[in-house]
Amino acid sequence: MTDALKRLSDEGVAIWLDDLSRTRLNTGNLAELVQSKHVVGVTTNPTIFQKAIAGSGDTSYDGQLRDLALRQVTTEEAIRMITTSDVRDAADVLRPVYDASNGRDGRVSIEVDPRLAHQTAPTVAEAKQLWWLVDRPNAFIKIPATEAGLPAISEVIGRGISVNVTLIFSLERYKAVIDAFLTGLEQAKAKGIDLSSIESVASFFVSRVDTEIDKRLDAIGTDEAKALRSKAALANARLAYQAYEEVFGSVDGKTAASDRWKALEAAGAKPQRPLWASTGVKDPALPDTLYVTELVAPGTVNTMPEATLDATGDHGVVSGDTITGGYAEAQGVLDALAAVGVSYDDVVQVLEDEGVSKFEASWQELLDTVTASLASFAAGK
Repeated sequence: MTDALKRLSDEGVAIWLDDLSRTRLNTGNLAELVQSKHVVGVTTNPTIFQKAIAGSGDTSYDGQLRDLALRQVTTEEAIRMITTSDVRDAADVLRPVYDASNGRDGRVSIEVDPRLAHQTAPTVAEAKQLWWLVDRPNAFIKIPATEAGLPAISEVIGRGISVNVTLIFSLERYKAVIDAFLTGLEQAKAKGIDLSSIESVASFFVSRVDTEIDKRLDAIGTDEAKALRSKAALANARLAYQAYEEVFGSVDGKTAASDRWKALEAAGAKPQRPLWASTGVKDPALPDTLYVTELVAPGTVNTMPEATLDATGDHGVVSGDTITGGYAEAQGVLDALAAVGVSYDDVVQVLEDEGVSKFEASWQELLDTVTASLASFAAGK
């Protein structure tokens, strides 16, 4: 094990684990990752919970499922009781990190029902319910960055609830997410809520961009197209960081913060950090640490599957900031993609639609599994 994870942390990248299960909690594995691998946060999503509860053969959920069956609760309520229990316990494991970082890290995310992704008011209602159920200050409620999600993000933050905005693929949508965050803070300020108590991250998805664009480049098949393979995701993320600096300012002071942000910061607000999500490499021809070591910049979060976390710790090479200073080159990549016939707008819309659909499918699988388990326990099996 190298010191790459420590160096990554020292560069200002918060290392979060993109996974959670009851076994991970009960065995002390999560606590060990905090101690030995600099993990300071946890993200979950419907697919992670589906795998934990339905796909792993984990029997540690059986006792709770049996009790829920005896109470004759609905499947939806059972899932909420199970998932919020895991998130609450994980938040307790990470509470020392939360306290030591003044609330910046030590966070655990739980996502609203993905079936609500295109409905604003139900998303807000679900977010409020999850925040109440988890009942931990170091929780994050994940809300997808769909068009319907944007006003929900503002309203939820305006209520003083910390939000992890998820499923961001496009630069335009990311800028809209920042605007929604600032609007939410302004609403909270108007209500007299302590802005320093509100945290937020914006989860910008990485590897899925390369997967979709590389497929299109291969179909085009020209030398110019092939030369652009596996460059889009990093370029997209780097330009997202540039957009972040344009609002919140750069660490070196060369890019000034916006007046709107300065006013909120003066009232105690903390910036919404960019979070690199989907950082597991899908293409085996690429280095397995690509979306970690090539996305290093101050004030960011990288949430990794355990395999990526282990790979980074084992052989990752962290050579300092690999984002700032590369904006012109990154824009050149996007321009070149357009020149060979790849539609950026179409790519990001396809990815958003697929992202919501995949989480809905995982949620349905989870619903089916829990429904069957409740029926089995109710029958005394």
